[in-house]
Amino acid sequence: MKSNTSRKPLYFLLLLPLAFIISVAAINLSNLPDEATQIQGQLAQDQLNADSVFIANNYEKQAFHIPMRDGVKLYTIVYSPKDKSEKYPILMKRTPYSIRPYEEGQLPKSLGPSRFLMRDKYIFVYQDVRGRYMSEGKYDNMRPHISKKKKITDIDESSDTYDTIDWLLINMGNHNGRVGMWGISYPGFYTIAGAVEAHPALVASSPQAPISDFFFDDFHHHGAYLQSYWLATSVFGYQKDTLTTQSWYNMVRPETKDGYEFYMNMGPLKNADKYYGEDNFFWQQLKEHPNYDAFWQKRSILPHLKGIDHAVMTVGGWFDAEDLYGPLNIYKTVEKNCPEAYNTIVMGPWSHGDWARERGFQAVSNVYFGDSISTFYQREIEFDFFTYFLKGRTNGNNALPLPEAYMFDTGIKEWKKFEAWPPKDIPPVTLFFTEEGKILFNEQPKSQNHYFEYTSDPAKPVPYSEDIKTVFTPRKYMADDQRFASRRPDVVTLVSDVLTEDMVLAGEIMARLKIATTGTAGDFIVKLIDVYPPDHPEYAHNPKHIKMGGYQQMVRSEMFRGRFRNSYENPEPFEPGTITEVNIPLQDILHTFKKGHRVMIQIQSTSFPLIDRNPQKYVDNIFLADESDFIKADIKIYGNSSVEIGAENTFPVEIIKK
Repeated sequence: MKSNTSRKPLYFLLLLPLAFIISVAAINLSNLPDEATQIQGQLAQDQLNADSVFIANNYEKQAFHIPMRDGVKLYTIVYSPKDKSEKYPILMKRTPYSIRPYEEGQLPKSLGPSRFLMRDKYIFVYQDVRGRYMSEGKYDNMRPHISKKKKITDIDESSDTYDTIDWLLINMGNHNGRVGMWGISYPGFYTIAGAVEAHPALVASSPQAPISDFFFDDFHHHGAYLQSYWLATSVFGYQKDTLTTQSWYNMVRPETKDGYEFYMNMGPLKNADKYYGEDNFFWQQLKEHPNYDAFWQKRSILPHLKGIDHAVMTVGGWFDAEDLYGPLNIYKTVEKNCPEAYNTIVMGPWSHGDWARERGFQAVSNVYFGDSISTFYQREIEFDFFTYFLKGRTNGNNALPLPEAYMFDTGIKEWKKFEAWPPKDIPPVTLFFTEEGKILFNEQPKSQNHYFEYTSDPAKPVPYSEDIKTVFTPRKYMADDQRFASRRPDVVTLVSDVLTEDMVLAGEIMARLKIATTGTAGDFIVKLIDVYPPDHPEYAHNPKHIKMGGYQQMVRSEMFRGRFRNSYENPEPFEPGTITEVNIPLQDILHTFKKGHRVMIQIQSTSFPLIDRNPQKYVDNIFLADESDFIKADIKIYGNSSVEIGAENTFPVEIIKK
């Protein structure tokens, strides 16, 4: 099915109380021409005003302190339709990011996942999770699931969800006995956690951009610490001492807007202690658990995704800089472990949470993907999912007309439907590298004795982006132009000939590197890039200095901390000068490299300050490394390395520990 790019764009903005990150990040309209910005902003405001009027006329607000099985009370706000002539399903979101407005009589500007569902009328339930804002109890990041509860007072996010639903069914009138859940980002984790050992009334769950495991989502990527998330440590690291409607933590305010400069001036991670003391429990946890030990393992929800027998629709964005690992691996785990569940996945051309709002056109960084794509998702996919399972309605069909996988091809910019994901009908492709730095497809070079060499210097790390900014979670870099990196001597750049026909690359990616380093530690970043032809047309939304001819669009990238090449739990140093295999699992893609384009691979060892600098001298804990531990390293990438795309089982869902 083609995307809705042929439809008239709907210029309105849907603002939802998403994650903290969305609440602090302003909607970026700065790339639009001034007149279009003004028109779009006015239309967005008009839509918000209309929605506010609808909510005031059709919904009433109630607040409750709902008791859990251990006596802790969770603050919950319920918005119910004023019309009591029919019964409505319950649609719930649990969040650590506040369910404001708390004031009696004040209403939010929007309700539910979209305005389409809001206007179709549901009982919308919002809850502050345990230990946050107006809820009692102690907060725990990614609270571990207890699969075998021994006492009635044993609690986790699953039990809190169960107890909440049970209370609502007993105490709320006018419901039809069916409950659904949704949430984006951290609320996506609470959604999938609630699907485990679920209440019988929970019939539809939609985890969206869900966190699944903090060692692979958000704060780490395959053991590499995302320094770009460092500023968020305040949000998750302080316990409140009373019920509150206001934030109780203070954010660090960098003295410069240049994040590269700020973090270089900070120096090793241990110097961050001057900003976060012992009272920031999350910072202490990060420092004390640099490896994938029991602390992190028990906080992964993936091993507990068993016995789910209701409908699950996992949603994500191909350019989600925060939570791309989560949706893909949650879907795959449910698919493997829960064959009785209706399980589907949706992946669109979005950054983190962009499907929940509409700008009229959809772009990531400088790349345009089409008009009204979020509206298409909200109206044709999300609306149908919840309407079918919570209200028993369809669009004239006897069955829900959603495929197993509804995936957006980010190259030809069209929606595609698949009966399985990863797809079985798109052939895998392996990229090999010649001595001249050329990429060959499914053809090994005659000689593989060559290597590509560069010097990695932690004192002069490769920036992850040309942008000057300090804001954390730098979203747009996921589709940024990589020409700045391909011109550096400490980045290996490999490129194919111009394609004579379209090439579809789909599924999982595994970079199989053979490396040697003069150091005893190191990181490796691999990028898959679409190189545009010189005559590629410009996009109207871009500033004039952005040129799409020759644009090197990052399609997928991933970083890997080399010490974890054999085990995430038990790291080990490199033997200097010894050829070593490092396998780097990148996340899935669906991207057609079009005729006239080229395929590029970049390999480097720093990406700053997206990830912290590796000393390149092995230390037990990089969070405690001294300045003297940081050394240059000469690195060789050998010609018998390769990148596999679409090969079966390149990275199993379960984290393999040795």
